[in-house]
Amino acid sequence: MHIPPRVLTVAGSDSGGGAGIQADLKTMLALGTHGMSVVTAVTAQNSLGVQGAWELPAEAVRAQFRSVVDDIGVQAVKTGMLSSAELVETVAELLAGLRVPVVIDPVGVSKHGDALLAASALDAVRGALLPTATVATPNLDEVAQLTGVRVEGEADMRRAAAAILDFGPRWALIKGGHLTAGDGPGDSAVDLLTDGTEEHWLRAPRHDNRHTHGTGCTLASALAAQLAKGDTVPQAAAAAKDYVTGALAAGFRLGAGIGPVDHGWRMRGAH
Repeated sequence: MHIPPRVLTVAGSDSGGGAGIQADLKTMLALGTHGMSVVTAVTAQNSLGVQGAWELPAEAVRAQFRSVVDDIGVQAVKTGMLSSAELVETVAELLAGLRVPVVIDPVGVSKHGDALLAASALDAVRGALLPTATVATPNLDEVAQLTGVRVEGEADMRRAAAAILDFGPRWALIKGGHLTAGDGPGDSAVDLLTDGTEEHWLRAPRHDNRHTHGTGCTLASALAAQLAKGDTVPQAAAAAKDYVTGALAAGFRLGAGIGPVDHGWRMRGAH
């Protein structure tokens, strides 16, 4: 009997289904793994933004984590929205006891600009959470929030990665999707993966659509899924980038605002 690799997401719920726990579980299924969840917060969220967020008690987060890990087991973990210093510290403590790859997506704001992490939690992210990471996957806004480094172009991405690595993750994947697009059709979305010694520049064509909700969650989940399947970090990052690029290209319009990427694009043969 085939048992798929097991991947755990520790993140917030997105009622619109485009990001958070919902995006994570769809991604994990699409990539042939068994997804499990620890819900840290519940959001009222749609294509227009986040209308409300309610954090779960630390004891509820701890109980969910222990329930899954102690019985079913995990081969990789991914974190997303943790919202408060207490939750960040709780999750960091739980992760420190694992011996499996951990992908930390230090979620700071939503695609719509809504704050998803309290300012008071930043020190806990830097000092407790990032040191548990096999790979940290901040976008450029999160890099600035955590390190003060502002990335204006590709030349700044090495500095950003070095600043993130100073907090203790083994690898940093700096997501450059927010860099200003170039003028020509050959413009690419570039990410930098590095452990401070090796460098891997991951490039993919930009797609001219606004259906980008959930890209960060999806990339981190895809990375965790590939690591659970036994990929090296560079292999997992390249595969995750490929999956997200396809999901962006196939993204669809839901609601009146920013639509989600299409997590099932491979199953539908979309390109």
